[in-house]
Amino acid sequence: MATTRGHGWWPYWLPLMSFLVLGEIAGKFPENWQPAFLPIKVAVPGLLFAYFFRRGEYPELRSYRPGIGWFLVDLAVGVLGAVVWMAPYLFALEYEPPLWSVLPELLQPDPAEGFDRFQLGTGLVGLTLAIRALGYAVVTPFVEEAFVRSWLMRFAHVFDQPIDFRNVPMAHFSWTSFWIVVLFFTASHMPWEWPVAVAWIVGTQLWFYYRREFGAMVTVHAGSNGAIFLFVWLTDGRWTGAGGRVLDLWFFV
Repeated sequence: MATTRGHGWWPYWLPLMSFLVLGEIAGKFPENWQPAFLPIKVAVPGLLFAYFFRRGEYPELRSYRPGIGWFLVDLAVGVLGAVVWMAPYLFALEYEPPLWSVLPELLQPDPAEGFDRFQLGTGLVGLTLAIRALGYAVVTPFVEEAFVRSWLMRFAHVFDQPIDFRNVPMAHFSWTSFWIVVLFFTASHMPWEWPVAVAWIVGTQLWFYYRREFGAMVTVHAGSNGAIFLFVWLTDGRWTGAGGRVLDLWFFV
């Protein structure tokens, strides 16, 4: 049985909430201040997670010993998730106008709002991308998975009962927790991402029920984010669509 010291929420809440709060604070500052927040939004959640990990607050992660075989399988599932996330939009770009133009404006991506890899200056593009990659493919999978699939998913089982969420086994199924996780994960993304976010979270939930390992989901999430980032970087963020129009793919990251 898991420890019941305190309510146990802070290790799961604080890393993710710090990222969200920092994002809100950054939005209050002028545009020329935004580059200063880039490393802060990576460092603070990452350090908070590391702090709680050192205190032994994530036993579900410390028990993850997949071996190279399962690790590669989990990683491959993550890469498949990246395909699910990107393929519909790349396919839509083969048409003029893009197929997403038939959707309500809320659900249409805006390539012009992609990640600005020049925000620290043209001479520091490599550093900018390294910071973004660290946050996107390393920090985010740990922080988001801890909140969503370790705290939220288990808490959804016992929110109306006098039971500590830490005493709920990993990947314990109920329709209530399943739909709460799907709704939260989807709503936490940009509206244009909602269709693929639903497909990704449902697919990875099914994998979680099969694997029953929290660490496996961190690997899957890192595999998806890392593959998306790598694809965009290797293509220099450019995709040639219908009519030879070159579109910026940095809106994916």
